[in-house]
Amino acid sequence: MKHIPKKRFGQNFLIDQDIIRSLIEAIRPAPDDLMVEIGPGLGAMTKPLLQTLNHLHAVELDRDVIAWMQDHYPAGKITIHNIDALKFDFTSLGPKIRVVGNLPYNISTPILFHLLDNVDHIIDMHFMLQKEVVERMVAEPSSPAYGRLSVMLQYRLYMEYLLTVPPEAFDPPPKVESAFVRAVPWPTLPHPAKDEALLAKVVATAFGQRRKTLRNTLKGLLDDAGFAALGIDPQLRAENLGVAQFVAIANHLA
Repeated sequence: MKHIPKKRFGQNFLIDQDIIRSLIEAIRPAPDDLMVEIGPGLGAMTKPLLQTLNHLHAVELDRDVIAWMQDHYPAGKITIHNIDALKFDFTSLGPKIRVVGNLPYNISTPILFHLLDNVDHIIDMHFMLQKEVVERMVAEPSSPAYGRLSVMLQYRLYMEYLLTVPPEAFDPPPKVESAFVRAVPWPTLPHPAKDEALLAKVVATAFGQRRKTLRNTLKGLLDDAGFAALGIDPQLRAENLGVAQFVAIANHLA
């Protein structure tokens, strides 16, 4: 029976075999890897991953997809977790996991932030995402795509834009281009924050009105003396600051 993609789950199944081969080559699975796939769908990446892996964990919400998977994969090779990825405790799998997936585009950003909460247990992550999101993830300061997502992910992760994927590589084709990205947690944070919650607050506040100057957006948090002490021009906007400068502000306030 053919599985009908469900709009509420943001299902777009990857079908282009050349692109699938490129993704698996980028992931480079090894037999003993502790790997978890988010949203395996109809097995575009699952099947070739299992040709190398001894075992794979899969996080899948759609019960119809799970029924399909149970018919197609030997039970000893795959463990299926029927749960929303936003609620899944990735740390429960072990201390060194690799995460892969074609993430549902409608909840991709919340999933990325959820994974940041589990990042101490993660070796690396490889994701198919909306191209616009990947561009924001890897964006440099003072570029149009640079924003809160860029800063908060780059604080914890080194990221590489690997591949652009056209809509026709999927069934049904999404209305947007996609991209494949690699994210690797920094072994040692390049710019450690004394208080990461405070860093998140500073970044969110600064980008809350991104066309305004830092003097205006951070009013009540940082005064002119603070800007002077940090050597940061208060006439700049949030998009002009790198991760190190945001951490410097948070550490000054801490």
